[in-house]
Amino acid sequence: MTGKKLALPIVLILAAIGGYFYFNSQVETDQETILTTIVEEGEFIIKVIATGELKAKRSEKIRGPKGMRNARIYQTTITDLVAEGTVVKEGEYVATLDRTELDTKLKEAQTEIDKIDTQMEQAQIDTAIEMRGMRDQLINMKYSTKEKELEVAQSKYEAPMVIQQAEIELQRIQRDYKQLESKYQLTREKSEAQISEIMTTLTQTTRKKDQLAALSNDFIIKAPKDGMVIYARGWGGKTGPGSQISTWDPVVAELPDLSDMVSKTFINEVDISRVKKGQEVALEVDAFPDLKYTGKVIQVANIGEELRNYDSKVFEVVVQLNEVDSILRPAMTTSNNITTDVLQNRLSIPLEALYSDSLSFVYKNNGSSIVKQEVITGLSNDEAIIIEHGLAKGDEVLLGAPKNSNDLKLVKLDPKIKEEIKKKQEKEMAARQAEIERKMKAVKEEKISSESGGGGGFVIFN
Repeated sequence: MTGKKLALPIVLILAAIGGYFYFNSQVETDQETILTTIVEEGEFIIKVIATGELKAKRSEKIRGPKGMRNARIYQTTITDLVAEGTVVKEGEYVATLDRTELDTKLKEAQTEIDKIDTQMEQAQIDTAIEMRGMRDQLINMKYSTKEKELEVAQSKYEAPMVIQQAEIELQRIQRDYKQLESKYQLTREKSEAQISEIMTTLTQTTRKKDQLAALSNDFIIKAPKDGMVIYARGWGGKTGPGSQISTWDPVVAELPDLSDMVSKTFINEVDISRVKKGQEVALEVDAFPDLKYTGKVIQVANIGEELRNYDSKVFEVVVQLNEVDSILRPAMTTSNNITTDVLQNRLSIPLEALYSDSLSFVYKNNGSSIVKQEVITGLSNDEAIIIEHGLAKGDEVLLGAPKNSNDLKLVKLDPKIKEEIKKKQEKEMAARQAEIERKMKAVKEEKISSESGGGGGFVIFN
């Protein structure tokens, strides 16, 4: 009898153990293809990552001759340019521009000068001949006038009709003499004006030739100061030997200030609302993957633009590098990790563990069962999302929906708690916004050297 009493509890215990292992094996069987994760607590970092390009914050542009437009030379070719990266001193040779059109204009100016000289000589000869002829006429008429005066004096003893005839002849020749004198004066003034006009044209053409000759010297480009020559960039790519420059954009090359570098990047319209001035940035340069740099956002464009090869609009963002490194060069590709938010002691789960219907929930493993647990979420990054309420540190959640997900129980949160957390989130958001504005005000406005020509850099978003 005693043996039977002892056997019964042992059987019950064995049945319980067997049931436990059977149930667990069933859960494992149901979940064997579904991964799980543990709710973690710690620092939650939100970043925006974009590829950018290094450039000098300040750059001295090496330009072509200023007088090209006045000479009506609107475009020319760079026939020679020192190698990119060449270190030059002020006044040293940088480039040579094609002078073919300039030389043609010089020849045309000289031809015009020769033509004007010929006109001047011809005008002077014609004037001299005409004036000499008129002077001879005046002398002859002067003698004729004296003869008529003598005839009038001799005719005083003649008949009144003869006297009157002599006086009329004298008056006529005196009138002709005055008219010829007036004509002589007008002809001289006309000749002087004509010669003056030719002289003015000659002076202008000579000045034009002198300017062209002086401009010819400027087609040898020299460095305006010490520095490293970097080729200018435009829509057509880098400016180099064989490239053309125009009077509207006569930049041949640049002398960047390598002691003060920035990374220019473009952020898509989805992420730009999170990027603000003053945010910290971690930078890597593709050419030197082992080196790490830091920076700060100093400019964020207010207006988007459309770049080639991109469907959505992008916004220009400029990042100031904190470090100075002599190995860095303009146009090097950078990876910019912009930290937009850092939150301490926050619970988080991977994005794939969160589901949303009319509310947000996760599939939580309670050990003995799986339930749909409603959660209140916060900010997110590319990989995870903050859980404000509904889970605890160490909780296990599924990364995929189980087969019987429609039959699982939904554990809802208390509406009062949800309202309290919403108010808490709004308060935290206001505090973060105030901190963002404080950092933005701490960043002083600075002018960044503009790109020569249009854009043309290739940017990749991550």
